[in-house]
Amino acid sequence: MIQNSSINGRAAALTMLAAMMVIGCIDNFIALIARDAGLWQFQILRAAMGLPLVVLASVVGFGTLWALRLWAVALRSFFVAFAMLFYFGSLAFMPLAQALAGLFTSPIFILLITAFILREPVGPARIFAVIIGFIGILLVLDSDWATLTWTSFLPVFGGLFYAMGAVATRQLCEGESTLSMLSMLLIIQAIIGALALAVLGQFELTVPEGAAGFIQRGWVWPVTAALPFILLQAVGSVLGVGLIIRAYQLGSASYVAVYEYSVFISGPFFAWMLFGQTVTAVQTGGILLVAAAGIVIAWRSS
Repeated sequence: MIQNSSINGRAAALTMLAAMMVIGCIDNFIALIARDAGLWQFQILRAAMGLPLVVLASVVGFGTLWALRLWAVALRSFFVAFAMLFYFGSLAFMPLAQALAGLFTSPIFILLITAFILREPVGPARIFAVIIGFIGILLVLDSDWATLTWTSFLPVFGGLFYAMGAVATRQLCEGESTLSMLSMLLIIQAIIGALALAVLGQFELTVPEGAAGFIQRGWVWPVTAALPFILLQAVGSVLGVGLIIRAYQLGSASYVAVYEYSVFISGPFFAWMLFGQTVTAVQTGGILLVAAAGIVIAWRSS
């Protein structure tokens, strides 16, 4: 029974629900950040604000910042950093619910990597979950195929890289501390942001106004209007990730993973409450299929 799947299942569930409430709230503000700052500048400023919090957490005893296998933690962080770039980039162009559905295709990609690269056996239930998850992706896109652009698939690419990061975490990062992985992720994100800004500086690009220029925009200063939301993102991300990790420490992975999908409730709820965003009936059906696929894969993988 689910009640017996962890030492403290109720605490694990409540912790994950709290984490998804935080993530579901703060990610809505990316669209506001995108109006004034660029994606790459956002990554640098967010890391600059978040890293001191991680260092403080280490100082007060929540874990070490030093990695046992630096290359493994760096590789895992590289994958997750690219996942977040695709995900954050997509939030400037589409509603949060669509972006979340794309990111949460990661269990499908994990299963495909497990089957075709790691050569581990998978059963018919998980194969069926991949099929319904793929159908869910198509429904979430909810668009005339003739009007689809590369931005439509940004969160799905995010799901692919997030899956690669999850596999790397499981295969390469056993025994690594939470803070070492979190600090490395922030550092990698800042490095990618700096490199991208250096490249953008070599070209005279015509950057669209507002959120449409989020990806092409270089360094802009001051960004007074965006700074409070970047700070909110930095603090909320450290808190949210910390709660996610704590939830997995309290309960079994297959049990806790199911509650991650509560972000499909909290995210759209805050999007509606704060900005009046809504999703169509077709997109809602797609989200439910993606969530169902992830839950089936989590349960059958235990």
